[in-house]
Amino acid sequence: MKRNALPHVVIVGAGFAGLQVAKRLDRSGLVVTVVDRCNHHLFQPLLYQVATAGLSPADITSPIRSLLQDKKNTTVLLAEVIGVDLQQRQVHLKGEDSISYDYLVLATGARHSYFGQDQWEAQAPGLKSITDAINIRRRILLAFEAAEKESDPEKQCAWLNFVIVGAGPTGVELAGSIAELARRVLARDFRHINPQLARVVLLEGGAEILASFPQQLRDKAEASLNHLGVEIFKNSLVTHIDDCGVRIGEQPIAAKTVIWAAGVMASPVGRWLGVETDAQGRVPVRDDLTIAGDDRVFVIGDVARLADASGQPLPGVAPVAMQQGVYVARQLHARIHGKRLTTPFRYLNRGNLATIGRSAAIADLGWLRLSGFVAWVVWMAVHIFFLIGFRNRFLVFFQWAWAYFTFQRGARLITPRES
Repeated sequence: MKRNALPHVVIVGAGFAGLQVAKRLDRSGLVVTVVDRCNHHLFQPLLYQVATAGLSPADITSPIRSLLQDKKNTTVLLAEVIGVDLQQRQVHLKGEDSISYDYLVLATGARHSYFGQDQWEAQAPGLKSITDAINIRRRILLAFEAAEKESDPEKQCAWLNFVIVGAGPTGVELAGSIAELARRVLARDFRHINPQLARVVLLEGGAEILASFPQQLRDKAEASLNHLGVEIFKNSLVTHIDDCGVRIGEQPIAAKTVIWAAGVMASPVGRWLGVETDAQGRVPVRDDLTIAGDDRVFVIGDVARLADASGQPLPGVAPVAMQQGVYVARQLHARIHGKRLTTPFRYLNRGNLATIGRSAAIADLGWLRLSGFVAWVVWMAVHIFFLIGFRNRFLVFFQWAWAYFTFQRGARLITPRES
């Protein structure tokens, strides 16, 4: 594609970070192209609810073209990026096409990491996309169906065992939601099994669950999980996963459903740029979010490594990505007018939230720490506020209200596996 007369910004990825940049470059004197291999923006914090039949995929997604339809300077391309040429300032697309840029913003997100054991993915899928969520939902619901048909008690038990590897926010939210699904939603739906006897096991390789939260809130979360019947194993490193279950050291746990929530790996931006990355594949960036040696290339979101004031890398969470997107848009506005922001990027941490189940959550707001029902209400309000679009906010609020008063989930759809 040819260069434009006006400066051309190419944004790769329309997640939280990339979308924030694109939405703030309207009337900026820039031509903007947004490239993503999916046609929708995904609200990842609620992805686990799709995986556990609480919400439908459409409730937490919005078409990228619709979100940017009022940005007359912006073009959206459905394409997959396979490389970047820094010398020629070109982004290479799958299919031998390329796009020239004046400024490049790379915000391609991350996938799950199996710490060198990629063969485990077939038995223990991770949760990073709508496709992942639908696949996990299928596995969970089919496990109950298979148990209903199974006459062998030992095999039936394996179908009713659910193991989640990793006890960060995603793992904890999955464990609590699966436990609620089994003990409340499906409790009266079957005739030959008792779903309430399902075993939900949460494995954590470290000493604590939800390690980023204060001890007081970790204890509250653990108590809530125990109340739901979730079994928590700490200091438990997984040594093997197959279609029979998992092993912790030499201890086997029979389970037909294993879900991976233990680690993430950045998309291959470092390889595209030919730069060194950290162990998670993140690209080191300067305090203005550009890469060393090229101030026209910004790397933001889950693919960027930048330390906070204490020297710790910023977490790969939505608020970090959104704030970085806003900052980069301001940088680009300034550069068009011949200026440059001298203020470095600083992440303002407004707090951490995690939900454990119905009426139970924890909230670390820095100046205030909440747990239980009040934290759950705060968690709901924050997530509904940040959902994009009135339709999604209304639908999610209605689904949550329905589930709260009826103990039912309306998205229990078993879809066929993609061929």
